[in-house]
Amino acid sequence: MATDEVSRVAVTPAAEDLLRTLYAANGPLMFHQSGGCCDGSSPMCYIEGEFRTGASDVLLAALEVDGVTEPVTFWMSRDQFQRWRHTHLTVDVVSGRGGGFSLEAPEGMRFLIRSRLLTSEEVSLLGEP
Repeated sequence: MATDEVSRVAVTPAAEDLLRTLYAANGPLMFHQSGGCCDGSSPMCYIEGEFRTGASDVLLAALEVDGVTEPVTFWMSRDQFQRWRHTHLTVDVVSGRGGGFSLEAPEGMRFLIRSRLLTSEEVSLLGEP
């Protein structure tokens, strides 16, 4: 496995389909995962730049989605990243109402995270201790 093949975040085909729909309606997109309670425990999808990130956030990935011109950025609060740094995240989507501020809510869908521990090879390639 090469360093450029390692990613902390992936997207399922179903989530990619919804991202294409949201991109067509809204333009460039971003995710933010705060790790808070309620809505904050789900990845929230926003128009790129609509959620202000800062020093307390970490950019985990710039996701390439077929049919979407700009990468979809995936941010996480620094505190949450410290707890999840050895975890690979997969953005998926299911039917149901998600976070009220997340772009997919009117579509009757909600994004969620499926996770697994990074392998020792992935941890090494990412330069993790």
